Amino acid sequence: MEPQVLYRVCYGSSKPTAFQKSLLTVRPAILHRHCRHKVRGCDYPAIIPLPDSSVRGTYVRGLTEGDIFRLDVFEGGEYERRKVKIRVLEVEGNEDGEGNVEGEEVEVETYVWVAGEFALEAGEWDFGEFRRDKMQRWIGGREEYDDVDEAVRARGEDPTRGRGANGSITQKLNRKQEQEVMKSAV
Repeated sequence: MEPQVLYRVCYGSSKPTAFQKSLLTVRPAILHRHCRHKVRGCDYPAIIPLPDSSVRGTYVRGLTEGDIFRLDVFEGGEYERRKVKIRVLEVEGNEDGEGNVEGEEVEVETYVWVAGEFALEAGEWDFGEFRRDKMQRWIGGREEYDDVDEAVRARGEDPTRGRGANGSITQKLNRKQEQEVMKSAV
């Protein structure tokens, strides 16, 4: 997942505070024996198992139970969270994978498409095109995340433990920042 989208889902903003950003470690990784396709009529991809294929993505450490809850809501019923083994990239090559240097193997969970291959386009999903042409609508607006935000509110607790956009920690940090700005203005 693109880190800015990850931050938006977990923290309510694609531009998290330095504190929020420090809670996660995001590194490039390779998932072997899977391929990534574009979902028909959508901007986003789906990964499915396929021998002799690989998908470059991200390895994220530091996710809380609340973060995973938000990611589950975001991914929805078209995906299932499954255990897989990835290789962390020590050196990240080009978009075709040339120059990649693989490091340790790690067992992780990822979201695998379960809504049927009929809903997928035949070709590989183009991450570069997404970043260049479509990502802004995923990180800039609010409507794409209404389901996630509503599910968090309906749960009646703060599964981000205060780290979300409206969480108690974020609100305190924002108030402190506002106070400091006001002090420096006087």
